[in-house]
Amino acid sequence: MRDRRRGSLDAVGVALIALFVTALVTAQLLAVKIVPIDLPTPLPVVGAEILVPAGVVAYAVTFLATDCLAELYGHRQAAVVVNVGFGMVLVLLALVWAAILAPAHPTGVEQAAFATVMAPSTNIVLGGLFAYVLSQNWDVLAFDRIRRYTGRRLLWVRNLGSTMTSQLIDTVVFISVAFLAAPTLLGIGDPLPTPAIVGLIAGQYLVKLAIAVLDTPFVYLITGAVRRREAPKRGVLQ
Repeated sequence: MRDRRRGSLDAVGVALIALFVTALVTAQLLAVKIVPIDLPTPLPVVGAEILVPAGVVAYAVTFLATDCLAELYGHRQAAVVVNVGFGMVLVLLALVWAAILAPAHPTGVEQAAFATVMAPSTNIVLGGLFAYVLSQNWDVLAFDRIRRYTGRRLLWVRNLGSTMTSQLIDTVVFISVAFLAAPTLLGIGDPLPTPAIVGLIAGQYLVKLAIAVLDTPFVYLITGAVRRREAPKRGVLQ
């Protein structure tokens, strides 16, 4: 079996990239909706419920995909996927605005209603772009640095360590830009008050921490299945 960390991507790599891009684009479109999650016990800052953008789960999937890519194919391949994904978000923004500016036929959705729903996605995409560049590149870099110390052991440490720190960066930057800075500067939508911003940051990060713990077995499952499948071709697990 060829060395995955040096060779070109195979079907598994393509599937992980497809998962990454699908989750990334989906997260941008869903994040305009805020979802409340009731808590059994009130917590400081967030109170009795957590507020999160509806795209939080989809976006968390992108970190699962990049961690698997980094583990199986190495830092360089994962970094390329992350940077290409940045360009795809720009494509999404251009296509959304092309649809908003296009004339609407009476048989379809009313123009103003469509713009009301889709235009705020500009704030989401801008916040996502700033957060994305910082957090995804940090995630790939941190995963690779931890891997240098742990080798192929302690995959859970690499997954949790890189994801928990990158998600903190992502959450603070994304919420601050998408729901405060962008609406204030661009005049699209209304900026949220500071207490709501703090609550969103705390709530979203708590949810992301939970997802990071829950997705660790899936990282083991995916990477382990790939290595077991190809081990007979090489005689040992990669």
